This record gives sequence, C-alpha cells and structure tokens, in this order.
Amino acid sequence: MADFSIVPPAPEDEADWRRHWAAYLTRYTVNVEPLTTDIIWARMLDPTSSMRGFIARDADGTGIGFCHLILHDNTWSLHPFCYLEDMFVAAEHRRRGVGRAMLDRIIDTARASNWARVYWTSWNNNAPARALYDNVTGGADQLVHYTVKLLA
Repeated sequence: MADFSIVPPAPEDEADWRRHWAAYLTRYTVNVEPLTTDIIWARMLDPTSSMRGFIARDADGTGIGFCHLILHDNTWSLHPFCYLEDMFVAAEHRRRGVGRAMLDRIIDTARASNWARVYWTSWNNNAPARALYDNVTGGADQLVHYTVKLLA
C-alpha cells in the first residue's frame, strides 16, 4: 500500500501547498503576484470554480505535492476538457509513484465525471516527467504548443 494519498484540497493543506507552489515557481523561474497566489488557493477550494486540484499527502497528512486542473468548454465535444496546468512533487518524494498516482486520480476523476479529455504540456527538457507522461499516454501526440505572452 502506498504511504501517501491523493485528495481534494482542504483548508488545512494551505501552508504545505504554498510552500510547494513557491518551489514550483522557483523551478520554472516564474514570479506570481501574492494576490494571484491567494486567488488560486481560493479557487481550489471553491466548488463553483472551473479550477480543480488534488493534494498529495504523506502518511502523516503533510502535503508533498499538488496538481491544478482547469475544466473548460471546447468546440469538439459537449463534454468538458481538462487541462492539467501544474503538477509538482517535492524532491524528496519523487520516483515513489506520487506523480503517477496523481495522474491516475485525475484520469479516474475524468472518467467518473464524463470529461472528454485530459491534456497537458511539459518542458521538453524535463526528462523524468516526460518519461512518466510517455508511460501513461503512450507518447506525445502530434500537436505542437505555441504561446503568445501578453502579460507577465
């Protein structure tokens, strides 16, 4: 049995989530305004928000990772698509199945909720994550991701 669980966020997860969110932003050299961080956390707890997420907790209940999901309408299906926007596992808990368990939980939730698709992007130099993603999906699809950055 795994020594961790993947659960929806609860108010008591906030301090651990903020610590890991800061580490995630540092990893990707991104600065996010404090107000934005506050609103992201509030959305994670708001059942009416299109943002969802999960927290990975160790056996003691301490947060060891997170993922953020964005549900959205689309033009290809009457069922929502789910974009996995962020996923992070604390360094000391990597390569123990936590990332795979988060992906499995997302996919199980998508099936149970009748979402049409779960998709995400990855930095091309993130070999450990991409190996996991290739294992889960069978490999990257034919799409190429482009971005026009309008605001920092």
